Amino acid sequence: MKRSWNPRIWAGFALALAAVASYPLVFIKYPITRDVPWATLVLLVPAIVLLVSGLARAFRQPEAYRGRIAGSLVATVTALLVGFFLFGVFYATRQIPASHGAPKVGDAAPDFTLPDSTGRSVTLSGLLTSPFVGNASSTTGSASGPTAAVLLIFYRGYW
Repeated sequence: MKRSWNPRIWAGFALALAAVASYPLVFIKYPITRDVPWATLVLLVPAIVLLVSGLARAFRQPEAYRGRIAGSLVATVTALLVGFFLFGVFYATRQIPASHGAPKVGDAAPDFTLPDSTGRSVTLSGLLTSPFVGNASSTTGSASGPTAAVLLIFYRGYW
């Protein structure tokens, strides 16, 4: 009896490669799939199921299916690939050192100049000393009255 090749092993390997490659190529662009790579994990589950079922088929029916040696090697490579992916996503990216130069809560922000939505240059010190006007049509604000407040939000990402 001629032995046939075992497509489950190779389909599982190809799907695992596609899943791991899809994270940096597609899913890392979107915060919903970057922070917890659930889409990649959903793709890895059937890949592992196909690979394990293909190996089981190769070892249970060696007279009908090939893949005991090649399947074992492919399964080892896939396990290493998935392991490195999970290590990188869930452990290594969380080990980013704290930024020593970043301001902390309550620290005074350094003065800066940035363009506003109309293209005019605005400084932080100018905003903090400007009079507060609650309504654009109201002119109740004066230099001696309450001044405007500024809220700064710092996003620390990794890219």
